[in-house]
Amino acid sequence: MFKFRHNLLKSGILRGKTDIHCHVLPGVDDGSPDMPHSLDLLDYMEIDLGFKAIWLTPHVMEANGNTPDRLRPRMEELRRLYQGKMQLHLSSEYMMDIHFHEHLEAGPLRLGDQHLLVETSYVNGPNDLLDILLSVWHLDMKPLIAHPERYMYMDEHDYQQLKGLGYEFQLNLLSLSGYYGPRTKVVAEHLLADGMYDNVGTDLHHLDRYEDYLYSLRLTRRQIDAIEELFAHNEHL
Repeated sequence: MFKFRHNLLKSGILRGKTDIHCHVLPGVDDGSPDMPHSLDLLDYMEIDLGFKAIWLTPHVMEANGNTPDRLRPRMEELRRLYQGKMQLHLSSEYMMDIHFHEHLEAGPLRLGDQHLLVETSYVNGPNDLLDILLSVWHLDMKPLIAHPERYMYMDEHDYQQLKGLGYEFQLNLLSLSGYYGPRTKVVAEHLLADGMYDNVGTDLHHLDRYEDYLYSLRLTRRQIDAIEELFAHNEHL
C-alpha cells in the first residue's frame, strides 16, 4: 500500500531542536574549511533549519592533531564572531583507532554529561570493538555510536548484539534520503522502524548537495514521529 510522505522541513520538526552532531568548527577536519564558511553554516542551521542549539563534534582520529587544547580556542573564536542566538556546545567525534585510548586517558570532550560520540571505519571495524566500547563504560561514559547504518561490515546480528549490550545509536538524518547511498538508506529505515536509534544528528559538513537532499527529503508520518522522538532524546544528553 502506498504511504503518503511528508516533506521533512515543511513538517517543522527541526525548529527549536538540538543537533548533536555536526562539523562546523573551522579548519580542524573535513568539515568547514574556514571561519566564513562556519558562520554561513551556523546561519543555515539557525535560520533555515530552526535549530536552537547544536553540538560541534570535530573528528578526532589518528594523527589529525585534534585535542581539547586545540579545539577549545577555535570554539571560543567562533562564539565571539557568531551573531546568532543558537547555543553552541563543543564535543568531538572519536574514531576508535589505535590512538583512541590515548584520547580517553587524556580526557575527551564529552557529549553532554555522560556520553562519548564514537565511530569506526566505514569498511572495517576494529577486531576488538566490544573491548573498546567497554573501556569507555569503565571511565563512566556511555558510548554513542555515530551513524551505525553507514558501516558496511555490520549486519543485523551486529546491531542486535550492540543494542543488547546497552550501547546507543545515533542516526544521520540524511541517511534516510539516499545521500550516502541506497544500502545505507535501507538500513537506516530498518533500524528506525525497529526503534533501534536513540538520538539523531545532521552530521553537517558543508552545504554542497546536503542542502538539496535535505530540502527534498520526504518521510512517512511514522518516520517523522520517530525522528521527533529522537530529537527529544537529544535534549537529555
